[in-house]
Parts: sequence; structure tokens; C-alpha cells
Amino acid sequence: MKIAFVGKGGSGKTTLSSLFVRHLAATGSPVVAVDADINQHLGAGLGLDEDVAAELPAMGARLPLIKDYLRGSNPRIASADTMIKTTPPGEGSRLLRVRENNPVYDACARPVELDGGAVRLMVTGPFTEADLGVACYHSKTGAVELCLNHLVDGRDEYVVVDMTAGSDSFASGMFTRFDMTFLVVEPTRKGVSVYRQYKEYAQDFGVALKVVGNKVRGEDDADLDFLRSEVGDDLLVTVGHSDWVRAMEKGRPPRFELLEEANKAALRTLQAAVDATYEARDWERYTRQMVHFHRKNAQSWGNERTGADLAAQIDPGYVLQESVIAPA
Repeated sequence: MKIAFVGKGGSGKTTLSSLFVRHLAATGSPVVAVDADINQHLGAGLGLDEDVAAELPAMGARLPLIKDYLRGSNPRIASADTMIKTTPPGEGSRLLRVRENNPVYDACARPVELDGGAVRLMVTGPFTEADLGVACYHSKTGAVELCLNHLVDGRDEYVVVDMTAGSDSFASGMFTRFDMTFLVVEPTRKGVSVYRQYKEYAQDFGVALKVVGNKVRGEDDADLDFLRSEVGDDLLVTVGHSDWVRAMEKGRPPRFELLEEANKAALRTLQAAVDATYEARDWERYTRQMVHFHRKNAQSWGNERTGADLAAQIDPGYVLQESVIAPA
């Protein structure tokens, strides 16, 4: 299952996504964690020292390798150079699976040990001073979108993406790539403003969206009443103060089993909500939306950028699904 954590800057989405990754790892589930935020903090949230996290290989810097591998023997793609972030797979494309080893993981993923379990961590790479004035951060997150387009994940397999803050993911079709989007919201007017944007954008695409109330002080006070009045039934669960998180943020996290029981219960609720979407998966719609956004990107900038008719990359009879067998 593919899960996105989104929210405004400072909402706590990276902390919650790292807790969810730890929770999944503790259950023994295979997990790929992806830091797609412009501010790269997921590695630190998973316990890596800052210098180690800074040395993680950037997906954005390895985009040619990613494109070349995913292209495979797809005859509709003339060269890896003509692939853009929305390029869909077709007959002959190579696909990514959560549990496998492949050249993309070899180049871009690193194992992170978490209380006896391990997850794969991938990062887009930070927005550097060299990028200013010449690059857009969407060009970095494009590596994530391309991988999601070619990813086949099954039941009890998880890809958790810590997205960039705000509503930037709607600048492309990446917001439609997830089985569940968790919107982390503080009980403030600014906190719910991003929720309204996401709700408006997502409702036309069948995006499953649930709100996680963060920094909520108690179950019976005005914070909870405020969130209920603003987001209604989209409010899935709330999370309050955590001494465990405070210790983690100081670089001294206790064993994960010592996380407060109320917060453990919240994480179990998140997983139950994700797992419940499995039966509602619609691979045909997923592929159709992929094609829709590829056509839009091709017309607006992709054809001019590559000098090719990118709509010709679309394989009209192809549907990405769990049973697809890709070439080796």
C-alpha cells in the first residue's frame, strides 16, 4: 500500500510518518520509506545521525539510472532521455516491487535498522544553493513520481512517503499515486487551511484522504471540538504530547515499545485505515489517472522539453496491476 503524509510546515507530518514507519517495521512488514520533502528530516526521524542522513544517495541525482532501468525494452519509449516524471509503464517496462532487490534500490535505497527490523529509506535529495534560479524542486520529486508510476505493491507491503509541505504535490499528478493520504493538521485556522485545499483538489480524483489531528491537548477540550467542526468525518484520529517523541528529537529515542499506549493505538488506527483501502483498489482507474496527467504534462511542457511526442509513450491496452509480469 502506498501512503502519503502531507501537511503544512511544522504540522508534525515528518514525525508522524517516521512513527508510522517504525510501527510498520515493528509488525515485521516490508517497508520502503521515502523522504520527498524539500527539507530532508525523515532520516533523522528514523534515528540516523545528521551526517549519515546527509550522505544518503539522492534520487534526483540518479534520475538517468532510474529512467534507464524502468524503460526496459518498452518500444514506445525511444530513449531514457524522453522519459519525464509522468511517463507511464507499458509492455516491456520494468516494474518495482517492495520486497525485491533491483538496481534502483541498489543505487538509491539504504537499509535503516529499527528495533530489530529494517526498512529501506530513499530520499529525493535536498534543494541546494546550486539549484537556486535554475531548478525547480518538482524536478527532484519527479524521481519519486516516476518510481510510483512503475511500482507494483501488494497486501501487507508498504511505501510511506513524507511529502513536501503545503499543496505542492498537486502541481503534478503525484497526489493520485497513493492508496491513502494522511493530512496532518494542527487545531488552528492555518492548520485546517491546507486541509481545505487538499479536499478540494482530491475530491474529483477519488483520493482517499484522512485527517490526523496533531498537537491536540486532551480528548475533551476545545482542540478536538475545533477539528471536528472543521474537518468533520475526515478526522480519523488525534495525537497528543509524547515524551517518547521529545526524547527522539533530542537524539535519544527509547525502545519503540515504550511509546505511549495512546499513541500506539493511534498508529494501529492509521494502519487499519490503510489496510481497509486494499479491497477498494482500482488499477484501471490508477492507470487511467496516470495517463491523464502524462498527457497534460506532455502538452504543457514535456513535448517541447524533449522534442518528442510523449503521448506516443502511452500503451493503450496496458493496465498496471499486481499480476503484471515485467521483463527481468
